[in-house]
Amino acid sequence: MIRRIAIALVIVGVIVGTLATVKYMQIRTLIAAGQAYAPPPETISTALVEPQRWQSVLSAIGSITTFQGVTVTVDLPGTVREIAFESGATVKAGDLLVRLTTSTEEAQLRAVEAQVALARVSLERAAALRKESMVSQAEMDAADATLKQTEAEAAVIRAAIEKKHIRAPFDGRLGIRLVNLGEYLDVGKPIVSLQSLSPVHCEFSLPQQEISRLQPGMTVRVTTDAYPDREFQGKLTAINPQLNASTRSLRLQATFENKDEALRPGMFARAEVLLGDERPVLVVPATAILSAPYGDSVFVVENGTNAPGAEPTLVARQQFVRTGQSRGAYITVESGLEAGATVASSGLLKLRPGTTVVVNNELKPPSAVAPGLSDG
Repeated sequence: MIRRIAIALVIVGVIVGTLATVKYMQIRTLIAAGQAYAPPPETISTALVEPQRWQSVLSAIGSITTFQGVTVTVDLPGTVREIAFESGATVKAGDLLVRLTTSTEEAQLRAVEAQVALARVSLERAAALRKESMVSQAEMDAADATLKQTEAEAAVIRAAIEKKHIRAPFDGRLGIRLVNLGEYLDVGKPIVSLQSLSPVHCEFSLPQQEISRLQPGMTVRVTTDAYPDREFQGKLTAINPQLNASTRSLRLQATFENKDEALRPGMFARAEVLLGDERPVLVVPATAILSAPYGDSVFVVENGTNAPGAEPTLVARQQFVRTGQSRGAYITVESGLEAGATVASSGLLKLRPGTTVVVNNELKPPSAVAPGLSDG
C-alpha cells in the first residue's frame, strides 16, 4: 500500500514538474518576443531649422473701426411718408433716405409766405410815403422789422420741412432698415446705420516702453480670422498723447484704404507695427511646435543607434524650445534648436521620445513666410 502511494506521488511530481517547465519556457519565450518586438515606424514629414532675417515688429490685438459711422436718427417727430433706400445700399452724401409727412408745415409755410408778401408791400408803400415825408421814420422801421420777422418765420418752417427730409450725411454703406412706411417716429428714433468703409481704422494698444520706437507713418500689418491667408497693409496715422492710467498702455490708430471693403467695423484684428531694423532668427513651420501647459517642444529627427549590419533608422527626440514671433506659416525659435536641425512638421501626435520614424515629404503642404499682401 505504501509502495503504491509512493509511486503515485512520484508520478504526480513528474507531471507537475513537466507542466511547470513547459509554462516557464512559454513565459520565457513571450518575454523574449516582447523584448525583441519593435513597433512599426511612424510616417511623418520634416522641415529644416532655417536661419533668416526678419524685420522687427511690435504685435498687438486690436479692432477695426470705421472712418466715419453714425446711426441716422430723426430730428423732428413725424410719420414716414417715403423710404428712399434699400438695406445694404451704397449712398452719397445728401442722398434722400426717408421723407416724413410735412403737410402741416407746408400749410403753415404758405400762410407765412402770404404774410411776407404783405409785409414787403407794406414796406415798399412806407418807403414811397417816406420820400414824401408822409410817414415817420419809426413807421418805416416798423414795416422793415415786420418783413424781416415774417421772413424769419418762413425760414424756420422751411428748416423744419428740410429736417423731415432725412439725408445721408456722408458717403458710405447703409445697414439694415429699422423703420417702416407709415410708422410714427419720435425724436431720436434710429432709422439705419451708415458706415464709411473706405478707408477704415485699426485701433490697438502697446506698452508704454515702446513709445520711443513709434512714430506716425510706420507701416502696419493686419490679419483677421475672416481672411486667414491675407494681410492688409496700412500706415500708423495717430498716437494718443495720453496713456491709459490703469494699464500704462499707449493707444494707436492705423489707417487702411480698404478699397474692396473687406475690413468691417468691429472685426477682431492682429496688428503688427513694422520697425526699421532686421535681426537674424531661426524659423520652423508653426505645425512643428507641440504646445503643452508645461512648455512648447519639437521633435528633432536624428539617426538612431543601429546594430552592426542593420539598416539605418531615424528616431524622434523631443526637445523643449522657447518660441517667439510668428509670421504666416512660420514661427521663430529663440532657444533650444540650432540651424540645420531637422524637425517633424506633421504627425506630431503620433510621436513619443525614441519613436522610429519614416520621412515622407511628398504630401507636405507648401508654406510661406507671409501670405499675399494687399493694398487694403
